[in-house]
Amino acid sequence: MKQSVMIKGNTYGITVVLDPELPFSQLKEEVAAKFQESSGFFKNARMALAFEGKELDSAEQMEMVSAITANSSIQVLCVVDSDKEKEEIFRSKAEMVQSAEYNPGLFYKGTLRGGQVVESENNIVILGDVNPGGKVIAKGSIIVLGALKGNAYAGISGNEKAFVAALDMAAMQIRIGDTIARCEDGREGNEDPVPKIAFVENGNIYVETICKEVLNDINFA
Repeated sequence: MKQSVMIKGNTYGITVVLDPELPFSQLKEEVAAKFQESSGFFKNARMALAFEGKELDSAEQMEMVSAITANSSIQVLCVVDSDKEKEEIFRSKAEMVQSAEYNPGLFYKGTLRGGQVVESENNIVILGDVNPGGKVIAKGSIIVLGALKGNAYAGISGNEKAFVAALDMAAMQIRIGDTIARCEDGREGNEDPVPKIAFVENGNIYVETICKEVLNDINFA
């Protein structure tokens, strides 16, 4: 009998093979059941993740990741695209993340559209844009490798040493810990965006252009 969900693992990551004929909702249920059955085998593992068989968009990938983490003790370091040399990609991604001085938490690849919400118990890196109406919530810091035009709530557990950084900072609202600020896009004309970082100092949120001096002056957690 053909299995609708198969798990293939290596030292650095997991590939979840999905039946392309089944609807997404059914696959998500079967993925949850599969990882619940295998939770003892992957106990407290920190691994990269890839999907094969059925093409998933970014939102569907995030739903699958949530189903996996809710039914196992796996910490998903990042989601990588399918590739013939996947194990090497897993290795490089896993080693890069695990050698970092902080826990980077969740990676989200794709555009976060209005009404969509991504949450993380740690830090979160968005590999794409956050459009107006999109919301990013993290107990740690938030990094957007794209345009941040929605809402970003960092340090929601009260950590005011968290920060929000973006390649294009045009957020509707930023919250760090218990401090809230509304931001305005100060660019004029065709001026190119510059990477900026928002942080709390003396009870206020400041947004500065990212440079070595600013990073040295900020008291990160």
